[in-house]
Amino acid sequence: MASLAAIPLAGGTASAAVATPAAHLTARMTPAVSFRGAPQYRKTAAPEQGLFSCQAPASATNELPCYGPAQIRRAYDIPNNLTGAGETIAIVDAFGDPTVQSDLNLFDSTFGLPATTIHVICATTCPTFDPTNPDEVGWASEISLDTQWAHAIAPGAKIDLVIAKSDADADILAAQQYVVNHNLGDVLSQSFGEGETCMASSTFAAQHLAFVKAESENISVFASAGDSGSAQPDCSGSGYFKSVSTPASDPLVTSVGGTHLNANFTTGQYQSESVWNDSGTAVDIGAGGGGYSTIYPRPSYQAAANHNPFRGVPDVTYNADIFGGVLAVCSECGAGPGAFFIFAGTSSGSPQWAAITALADQAAGHRLGFLNPTLYNLAGSAFYPSIFHDITVGNNAWDVTGVPGYSAGPGWDPASGLGSPIANSLILFLSRS
Repeated sequence: MASLAAIPLAGGTASAAVATPAAHLTARMTPAVSFRGAPQYRKTAAPEQGLFSCQAPASATNELPCYGPAQIRRAYDIPNNLTGAGETIAIVDAFGDPTVQSDLNLFDSTFGLPATTIHVICATTCPTFDPTNPDEVGWASEISLDTQWAHAIAPGAKIDLVIAKSDADADILAAQQYVVNHNLGDVLSQSFGEGETCMASSTFAAQHLAFVKAESENISVFASAGDSGSAQPDCSGSGYFKSVSTPASDPLVTSVGGTHLNANFTTGQYQSESVWNDSGTAVDIGAGGGGYSTIYPRPSYQAAANHNPFRGVPDVTYNADIFGGVLAVCSECGAGPGAFFIFAGTSSGSPQWAAITALADQAAGHRLGFLNPTLYNLAGSAFYPSIFHDITVGNNAWDVTGVPGYSAGPGWDPASGLGSPIANSLILFLSRS
């Protein structure tokens, strides 16, 4: 069956990294990543107060605005008394990135974060990185985003970066199985995906069995919901079709959609959020993934929230727009060593939700495991407004696809899920659940 590649979901060039049809010889995952060159970093006396010009108050009118770790941490109320110490975040990506450690070192020194060492593990054969291959460069950008922003939210957690030898579905599956079979992390982040029906049924079934085992080991599993709104690139790579993304659609995965975060670019003070959708803008790179599975029936934890008979995606959401993207270092992204870029895409949300869960694990003193039943129960309680920002504005019908989308509304919806985290309160409730 002709299929497409798994796309890392982060932010890369002005458009998502979608493989060309000629590359679709086997089913492959794609990272949802978009990135743009960021302005020169402006050092200040205190490194943790350093800002880029895209964080200046006037940045919204003269260039793409952006956020650093301090602003995102404040916007989502990340507690400072928890670091994720004693917890491990496992991240699955493909092909590798030879500068992943040095890029993280620069990210940390720039933003005043504690240094850490990334543990790079090859699931099977260690691949040789090809800097001239756009597909591999796209995954390198994904790796930069995943590792740096998981660390920004949980700076005390160990990071295990598990590398698949390619982005072929079978190789990605081997990496997923490696994490689970070795009980490698307390939480697992996956910022890639493809249309459900583009994956071979045998691989699809094996992937689900890996998540069944992850649940039995109390590993919390996250996946980005995609950057094409209510659509996915079709299996031939020639267009789009209405579909949710796997692995995000698996009922044992907490799927993460995308928002446009409206916060102060300097202080991070939260103001509002809407569904991420760049349709008709000057930098039209995508919209937050969401919709309904055509394979998995509605899980019991969605019974009260989702009135469709099939599994709804996403479960939660997070900042993903390039207009207010996050800064990260990517030496392999085409601008030379130590270059900063503004990243966008739902790839940003999966590692950060995984990191928030690592903080909650630390607070609880044990693994919280599969989160969805608890998240939906909390959203159905009187505490919902103190735990989630309920996103009620916008839709995910991305104009490029021509596929009708879904609108946000009160409570859960297939454009923004249950909402974005008010992390301090959410962690308190999760740790006591």
